[in-house]
Amino acid sequence: MARARILPLFVPNWGCPNECVFCDQKRISGSPLPVSGRDVTAALEKAKGERLAGLELAFYGGSFTAVSPLLQRELLEAAQPYRVDGTVAGIRLSTRPDAVDEAGLAMLKSYGVQTVELGAQSMLDSVLTASGRGHTAADTERAAGLVKAAGLKLILQMMTGLPGSDRGKDVETARRIIALAPDGARIYPTVIVKGTALEDMWRAGTYAEHTVSDAVAVCADILPLFERAHIPVIRLGLNPTAELSAGGAVAGAYHPALGELVRSELLRRQAEKVLENVPAGFAVTLGVDPKRVSALIGQHRSNIAALTEEFSLRALAVKGLETAGESIVLVDVSP
Repeated sequence: MARARILPLFVPNWGCPNECVFCDQKRISGSPLPVSGRDVTAALEKAKGERLAGLELAFYGGSFTAVSPLLQRELLEAAQPYRVDGTVAGIRLSTRPDAVDEAGLAMLKSYGVQTVELGAQSMLDSVLTASGRGHTAADTERAAGLVKAAGLKLILQMMTGLPGSDRGKDVETARRIIALAPDGARIYPTVIVKGTALEDMWRAGTYAEHTVSDAVAVCADILPLFERAHIPVIRLGLNPTAELSAGGAVAGAYHPALGELVRSELLRRQAEKVLENVPAGFAVTLGVDPKRVSALIGQHRSNIAALTEEFSLRALAVKGLETAGESIVLVDVSP
């Protein structure tokens, strides 16, 4: 069954009781103002006019359940006629772990909400405190249990490279999120956004930038953990926006194809194991599934260059091989 197309509506900083050091949802979402019931109606009328049916309406960017129930109902009620006519197949929203309770979840479910995304970000209290999150890892564990008990799908979001964290701590967060058995996860390496407290910390030298290279390395550690647990990672890296690309992202792990870089890194690591017994000075051809040729080669042939140097190869080529499956295989080795 095909996944429903998502119609995102952003509610930047709406309902958040505090602002995390890394956060400027206006720049991150590309939307400066929260939505109203009229905005929901307008967006769905447009979708209906374009004959887009079976959409999943998504309220992203803020802490939906932290606003008043009256405002929550305004947005959700606006979507109800479009649930009836089939334009909207489901509703999802994102929120804070400390803004979830049984009564609120029951209300959401009555309006057709199917999926709740929790911004866990870290499962270590020291990192959460250093990042100004205002909640604990225990809050995430409790909220995750409530969401699942309510019969709703659970998505957990985590970040890498937060203040007070490191590669090992990020892997620990991933393991603790996996233990909560969510239906999916998002991994967001930290980006230093203009005008945030994190930018001030970075410029003052109290926070070390989590670079693209840092993010690729740790995400390549983390992604296989989720895959082995059969938990899909539905987003890897911050969604590019015009605002961020135009200078809103002043430093950090901002890259429009971060997921591709991570998968390329995983293939490079796999290729290292295949090449470890190849004599120096030889020419080698590796075979890989045709769909993965580009990723194995790497952006700007980065993997070819790195592997050639690491193993002192005379030459390294990659070819598509239908029979390769998930493996990288040696096709030819010659002096």
